[in-house]
Amino acid sequence: MDLNNAFIAGPDPEAAVAAAERAGFPRTTCAWIKGLYGVVSEAGIRKVVAVEGGDCSNTGAWAEVLAATGVEVIPFSYPSRPDGRALAAEVARFAERLGTTPAAAEEAFAALKPVRLSLAYLDRLTWKEGRVTGAENFEWLLAATDFDGDAFSFANRLEGFLGGARSRPPRPGGIRVGLAGVPPINRDLFEVLAELGADVVFNEIPRQFALGGGGDTVVEAYTRYTYPYGAGPRGRDLAAAAAERALAGVIHYVQTFCHRGIHDILLRAALPVPVLTLEGDRPGALSAQQRLRLETFVEMLHGGRGRS
Repeated sequence: MDLNNAFIAGPDPEAAVAAAERAGFPRTTCAWIKGLYGVVSEAGIRKVVAVEGGDCSNTGAWAEVLAATGVEVIPFSYPSRPDGRALAAEVARFAERLGTTPAAAEEAFAALKPVRLSLAYLDRLTWKEGRVTGAENFEWLLAATDFDGDAFSFANRLEGFLGGARSRPPRPGGIRVGLAGVPPINRDLFEVLAELGADVVFNEIPRQFALGGGGDTVVEAYTRYTYPYGAGPRGRDLAAAAAERALAGVIHYVQTFCHRGIHDILLRAALPVPVLTLEGDRPGALSAQQRLRLETFVEMLHGGRGRS
């Protein structure tokens, strides 16, 4: 189970955040990390994998707090840069801790290849054919982090969805935008963008979670995976997507109190299109200020003027 998905798709994400704050998490801690703590404590989860390198700068301290409550914590750490040898060593250590082997992991990885190819096809139906919405694209690709706990049931449902989607007429073209950054904590973002006439045809991080960069082995796929390796690989991936998908602009979502917000400086420099930086804090609907900024940005893109 991906704790992120369990948190944001749960019945009351705000309650999970509040549970962490009652346990003593500071107000100036990212709501995502607090929500994950709330999910673990309220669901009685006793074993977690903590990605301590290449993900969230708060994960190490978060894991220490969980360990102090009796939760078994299994660490995993990406190398600081895309390095196949270093990643292979970490995968081998991780496999040993889980009582398995890299060879068994490769067998499982190969078995999942068909569903990943179907997700890549869904992505093409979004940006190339206009038959899948940005919101649908986001939900399906994001679910690839854990395949809803059952990869083969997920694959069957995905094939059913694709069967209907491929027969849809292409949707009317809006202003083509990309969504970069960690998954937004505000779940009405796509609804608001659709109301404004913006067509999201690229979801950066969900596409990465679905391993949209390809790769024939676990190590190759997760070396091409840009999320853990800083702004450089992400900027190159975003620039390539902006050109291939004819993006008019990019919305870079950043989470309040997240170190990844600093990457905004570098991503703006890497992108050849206008960028709107949209910051979110707690779960819930977009604020009036956020909606106004989105409206202004989309209007600017329609007018073809400069950066936001």
